[in-house]
This record gives sequence, structure tokens and C-alpha cells, in this order.
Amino acid sequence: MKHKSPVNQPIAIIGGTSFMESPLFSSWNVRRIKTVHGLVEIREEKDVIFLQRHTARPVPPHMINHKANIRALKDLAVRKVVAINSVGSLRISLKPGMFIIPDDFIAIWKIPTFFDREMHFIVPTMDQDLRISLANLLREHRIKVRSGGVYIETLGPRLETKAEIALLKPYGHVVGMTMASEATLCMEYGIPYASLCCVDNYCNGILRVPLTMEQIRENVRKNVKTIEIVIESLVTRGIS
Repeated sequence: MKHKSPVNQPIAIIGGTSFMESPLFSSWNVRRIKTVHGLVEIREEKDVIFLQRHTARPVPPHMINHKANIRALKDLAVRKVVAINSVGSLRISLKPGMFIIPDDFIAIWKIPTFFDREMHFIVPTMDQDLRISLANLLREHRIKVRSGGVYIETLGPRLETKAEIALLKPYGHVVGMTMASEATLCMEYGIPYASLCCVDNYCNGILRVPLTMEQIRENVRKNVKTIEIVIESLVTRGIS
């Protein structure tokens, strides 16, 4: 596949299930990219690519084909990746409806790699410049965001037990099931990656009285509206 010239290299946005019904991408051009790891569907608008990580079914988080997704972005010569990740909060101060841009992550249980059959090591580091640019973009729109924090990836598809959350709480700020896998694969390909994490709920056991599913769904809806503003800005002006 011929890559685009560096001048026109696109940026990519990876989103989750909360964007499946968003009208934002309805008019974007749909393409299917065949990779050595599987078929990937993307949407394009100007020099921006949107990739729905769960696909249209949707597949649960532990079944996402991260290798195909990131390989498709590599084949399209994507220069930067901004991911939107839904998370649960491990800290009372990180309330549902808030946003955090992690600068590190923990994923010691299972992590995908493009190098299953060869010795290839990387030092995983979130892209600092892209993180700063993303934080500045949110602040320009007067969206409160925490810059920095530790994302902990669990396997899913079930949520974590109270005992597991008690174990993880001292080491992280938020818990999710996708970001560390995507970040690692992007790092293996040398693609700068940053994540905007939307806090949709508190993790199991953080509150004495847990949020109801309707409260969580309402938090998701509010976060999607805010993120659509960010995405529209990425489409019109890009990100440095």
C-alpha cells in the first residue's frame, strides 16, 4: 500500500462504544483496510481518521483486535494517535464527568505485541508533546482536565471486584480495559500516542453507595457531547 506524503499524513482518533450513535461521523467516508491481522473499518474526514475500536457489533473489550487496528493506522501512515478511553475512577477527587490524560500505565497481566517471534524490547513512554497539546486543546475550550496520572488496564469483560480495586487503588488513578494495549502497539511502531480518558463512574467499592447504571449512562452521554467538541476542533485545525 502506498503511504501518503509526510505533508498529508493524517492523525487518527480511536473511540469506543459511546461513539457508535454519535452523528459526528455519519457523513465521513467509510473505508475498509485489509491488514495481515484482519479487516478494519475506518472513517475519514479531511486529514483525520476515526477508528471505532469495538467495530459495529460491538465486540467486548477482551476480544478487540488491537493488532489489526494499529496495523491499519500504520499502513495509512498515521502520524499521531489520540485515543478516547472510558474509565472508572480510583480516586474520590476524580469525579464522573471529569477528564484525565494519563502519563503512564500498568498492564502486567496480558499485553499484545507485534513481536511474538523475535526479541524486540521497547521502553514504553506516553508521548509528552502530544499529551501537552491535547491538554492545551481542552483548556482552550474551557474543559477541565487533569494532565498526568496512571491508567491501569484490566482484562475484562467483567468489571473488577471490590478486593481487586482495593489492591489497585494505591497504584493508579483510573481503570480501563483498552488503552495500555493500544499504547504499547503504537509505541512498537513508533507512532506518538496520547489518551483522553473520560471518567464515567467510580470503580467498584470506591463509594459506599455505588452509582446506578442510569447515572453512569448519563455521565457517558455528557462526556460524549464534550468530546465531540474536541474532535471537531481536531478535524478543523489538527494538533501539533
